[in-house]
Amino acid sequence: MLYQFPHKTGQYVVEVIEEIGDQLLVKILAVLKHPRQGDLHSPNEVENVFFHERKALSQFEKRYTTTQFLKAYNEEVPNYIESLKSSIYELEEKMKKKNNAYSDQALKCIEQLKKDYSRQYKVNI
Repeated sequence: MLYQFPHKTGQYVVEVIEEIGDQLLVKILAVLKHPRQGDLHSPNEVENVFFHERKALSQFEKRYTTTQFLKAYNEEVPNYIESLKSSIYELEEKMKKKNNAYSDQALKCIEQLKKDYSRQYKVNI
């Protein structure tokens, strides 16, 4: 069975590969929503905060979670690379529309992430 799994500010399609007590080990299959950039504790801020570059979880990366965070996913699983591209371009378009200090900083991170992903997955992102 497939599930939607939120992790930080991202959203992923996962499958459960192991149960250990109340902990579930899940494997990342696709990206539904790319994580936001910046400081999670001070969203939309750039002054006096450490502005984090946040990568999406990698294809087949594994994470522990509990059932309360999983929601059934009943659609076709998108290709990981295509879902990564789609999610980062969606985030990029959203930031371009905002046109403020936060979005400018986020766009710089997104450009670097696209380069990193292209190197990591050996495709043009």
